[in-house]
Amino acid sequence: MKHSPGNFPVLSISGFSEDQSPHCNVLFHELRGARSIDDPHKHDFFVIMLFERGSGTHTIDFIPHRIKSHQVHLLFPGQVHQWKMTQQTIGYQLMISREWFEWFQPSLRFSVSYYQSHPVMDISAAHYQLLLYEFRAIREELNGANITWALVQTRCQLICLLISKIAEGGSADFEGYHSNPIITKYIALIDLHFKQEHSVTFYAGKLHISANYLNIVCRKNLHAAASSLIYDRILLEAKRLLKVSEMSVKDIVYALGFYDHANFSKFFRSQTGMTPTQFKEL
Repeated sequence: MKHSPGNFPVLSISGFSEDQSPHCNVLFHELRGARSIDDPHKHDFFVIMLFERGSGTHTIDFIPHRIKSHQVHLLFPGQVHQWKMTQQTIGYQLMISREWFEWFQPSLRFSVSYYQSHPVMDISAAHYQLLLYEFRAIREELNGANITWALVQTRCQLICLLISKIAEGGSADFEGYHSNPIITKYIALIDLHFKQEHSVTFYAGKLHISANYLNIVCRKNLHAAASSLIYDRILLEAKRLLKVSEMSVKDIVYALGFYDHANFSKFFRSQTGMTPTQFKEL
């Protein structure tokens, strides 16, 4: 475990490998039987989970998702998660280093923000078999005496391409996120600047359009105000910091670009119905 500048407890991929190697890029684990992660935590690596069958709950960034048969779950570096799986669960997990993830992230084809909003996908039996074949092939390669890492990397890339194909056909709001390039660029800019910039006008300027037009695009494609995307990202980070970091509420207030505690508390209560301290103590 290590700590980021924000005092996050972050689990490293090397901590899951038998030899604790700092150069570990891919690990394969089977998920069988009852499992529980009671304390939410973060990883510095990318995780793909393929469930054959099972039940339970996987909570990602404070949103609970039901674990079901024939599902894919994605967990990106920096996301907070915990889970509770029942005895009947059978699944497979690929842990992929941040370095490798950055290399083949374009294979996911769509914005990370889209997948973070849709981290759990129900898949058909045919897609399950295609993914299972690649998962097993990676497991066999990793268990071999002489690992061909280029082959493992290519199979990971292929899995991401398959997931992109599944995502394209599986979500009703897929078109909203990707039919207009302004939305993709806007979401990326928010992720870069949300701690300092809370104004739609700032992002519209970066996109070389008016704030009014940006709002029209968001309402047409996402059925949401442009400001709501900024607030959602600030709120997510606030929840992460309150639950997982060792930062005080006062430090979080300034880290997220608020002028004072009262301003932050008002924002947080308007979004969640509770104060930051109440949420932290849940």
